[in-house]
This record gives sequence, structure tokens and C-alpha cells, in this order.
Amino acid sequence: MNPRTSIPARTLRTGAAVTELGLGAAQFGNLFRETTDEETERAVATALGAGIRYFDTAPHYGLGLSERRLGAALRANDARRDELVLSSKVGRLLVDSPETADRLDDDGFVVPADRRRVWDFSRDGILRSVESSLERLGTDHLDIAYLHDPDDHWPEASTTGIGALVELRDQGVVRAIGAGMNQSAMLTAFVEQTDVDVVMVAGRFTLLDQSALTDLLPAALRRGVSVVAAAVYNSGLLSSPTVDRAAHFDYGTAPAAVVERAEALAEACARHGVSLPEAAVQYPLRHPAVVSVVTGMRTASHVRSTADRYAATIPDALWEELDASGLAADPARIH
Repeated sequence: MNPRTSIPARTLRTGAAVTELGLGAAQFGNLFRETTDEETERAVATALGAGIRYFDTAPHYGLGLSERRLGAALRANDARRDELVLSSKVGRLLVDSPETADRLDDDGFVVPADRRRVWDFSRDGILRSVESSLERLGTDHLDIAYLHDPDDHWPEASTTGIGALVELRDQGVVRAIGAGMNQSAMLTAFVEQTDVDVVMVAGRFTLLDQSALTDLLPAALRRGVSVVAAAVYNSGLLSSPTVDRAAHFDYGTAPAAVVERAEALAEACARHGVSLPEAAVQYPLRHPAVVSVVTGMRTASHVRSTADRYAATIPDALWEELDASGLAADPARIH
């Protein structure tokens, strides 16, 4: 497999080299609408050809469908396992649920509800979750395992959850451990109080929301913990060159003030010959603690457009203007 493009990688303290652009595989699990095995295979082929070597998934995504499809697509494309970084997540066990198999999942994925998610951050739950993920992905190890959305489970997640992941890391079954959340405060607590290697922050380090700059990112730098930035479009508001006032922000209707800020960002980008999504993808990578930006990609077309956004040339003058105007602090200046 000879990639036509190479994407630079940044290294975790465990030694894993994570490409600066990663593919988020939630949509492989039929997020909001159905996709196909063939579409997934083409998307993965395009990602590999573009130089992407980091792929992120979770049992939650389609009740295991995303993991199965991702593993099958990587094998179909003859991807070398030693060149890949695969991350999945723990904390939601999938339990057979024959009594609901005649219904569709009610958590955003168009799949039969023949299983249900059960929160479990116990040692046994973590071990079972990782074992099942390895089977679905068809691999013998995870490069990264994240505690998935432990917002309401800090006591268990920060003790037995992390403890089980440390155990698996010591065994080599998992190469790096961390947590993935839509908030920065608890991720900061994980960084400061536990032995995590990497965290994934969704939506809190973007052109529209830099809240992670005040707590998580300084803590990560101090502790030598890497950060993966996800949801950099804030659910859609930053995903088009022209802001769609009906687009979602953080999974809901965007407040008027947020829409106005997004429009101001788009206008500033246009003045410098840059599109808003290009700036959105590249912005988090300006911070030295950030190793990768992960975005959801369903199709080959999605992969190509995202890779183009990552590769676009952005003049320093844009970052300087956004910083001076107060629209978006420049991480390269303030870290």
C-alpha cells in the first residue's frame, strides 16, 4: 500500500505516532442515516490514500457496527496494522436485548436495538469491553483506549476504570489510555489526578469555543499528556464556508450570538482567502499539546474534502487577526 500523500504525525509519550488528521468512524455505525459496507470500504481506502493512519471508533457507535465495519474495511484495503493507530472506547457495555430487537436504536444510530448499552466502569466491565472491541475490530491490541463520556461516573471511572486500563496497558493489550468527553473540566481532572497518556476533547477547543485553553491544555502541557481535538465544527456551524443559520451548534439550535460570531469568523477567513472549515480543522493543531484533529467522515467524498481542508495554506495574518479581534485566541501565542 503506497499512499499518494503523507500526513505528518505527532508522537504520544507511549511512542504511538498519531497522524495530525484522524478519521472519526461514528458514521460507519449508521449515525442518523444508513450507510453501506461498500461506502465504508471506499472511505477507508481514500483515507489511507490521503495519508490518514489514525482511526477512532467506539462500541457505542451503531451498537458495535462501526467497529466491525472499520476492521473489515481496513482488512479489505490491506492496511498494515503496524502503520495504524486505532482507538476505541470503554464504559458502555453492549448487552443482548432480544426483547427490543424489533425496534430501532433510540440513540441516534439506524440499527436494530438487539443490544442495549449499559454503563460499566468496573474492572470486569472494562476488560470485557476491550475484549469485545478487539474481536469486532479483528486486532490483538488497541493503540488507544478512552473512557467514553464518564461525566456522571467520576468515582468509578477515575479509580477502577483507569486502574483496569493501566493493567491492560502494562500487558500491552492497550498501548495508551485516556478519556474522551464533551467537557474540559473533568478531562483536566483526569490529566492532573490519574495516569492518562492522551485525552479526546470534543467541541471545547474550536474556533467558536476555546474553553479548553484555560484548563485542559495548560494541564496537558505540564503533565506531558497529549490532546486529540474532536467535533471541531461544533456539530455543523463551522462546516461550510458560508454559515448556515439553521446549522446545529453543540447538538442543538445555535443561539443568535453564536451564529453572529461564526459569521464574523467566516468573513475574516474570506478576507485572507481561507474558508471557515479550513480554519476550523487547522486551528487546534496550533497548540503544542494537540496531536491530532479527528473529524467524522462517512464517504470517500467526505475524506477528500477534509484532507483538502487540512492541507490548505492559511496565512499567519489570519490567526493574528482572529487573535487581535478577540474572535479566537491564537494557541501558538498563548500556550
